[in-house]
Amino acid sequence: MKKGLIALIVIAAIAVIIGGWLVTTNNNLVPLDEEVNAQWSNVESAYQRRADLIPNIVASAQAYAEYEQETFIKVTEARSKATSIQIDPSNITPEQLEQFQKAQSGLTSALSRLLATFERYPDLKADKNFKELINELSRTENRINVERNRFNEIAKGLNIEIRHIPTNIAAAILGFDQRAYFDADEGAEKAPDVDNLFNK
Repeated sequence: MKKGLIALIVIAAIAVIIGGWLVTTNNNLVPLDEEVNAQWSNVESAYQRRADLIPNIVASAQAYAEYEQETFIKVTEARSKATSIQIDPSNITPEQLEQFQKAQSGLTSALSRLLATFERYPDLKADKNFKELINELSRTENRINVERNRFNEIAKGLNIEIRHIPTNIAAAILGFDQRAYFDADEGAEKAPDVDNLFNK
């Protein structure tokens, strides 16, 4: 009877220690996880700002370049595709992030073609409203880059913590997964140089 009671006390003590360790690990991982989620929202917000600028850029340009309808349509379609992809920040997989990046790259490419087309329209380049929209687009592209880099840094902190032993065991039990990183698109080492395009 005494041995059974001692065994029960030992088992209870071990359960309390393991439970305390899981609670502590969970409480350490939750803020890191939430920080990644919050930064993902910042990334999405920066991309949304770019998407919101595009209709204004197209509308301003249409008044000067009525013969560029095909270009306008391609930009509008690329914007629609880029804004249709929704990702759950708590469950970002490399495949989802790749799909998101591909759609955003398609929009960047269509936008670059749009801006290059308007090099032929000096009146458009001189339009004050259009110039301000282009400047805002340039600032937004820079903001996107900053937010993506911050996301990678914050995700790195979570990923490192999850990989530590014995945290990796608790993370697996508690359902915390590593997050995917943004990778640079091939040939996309920098944001489109919209400033130089319209200041020639």
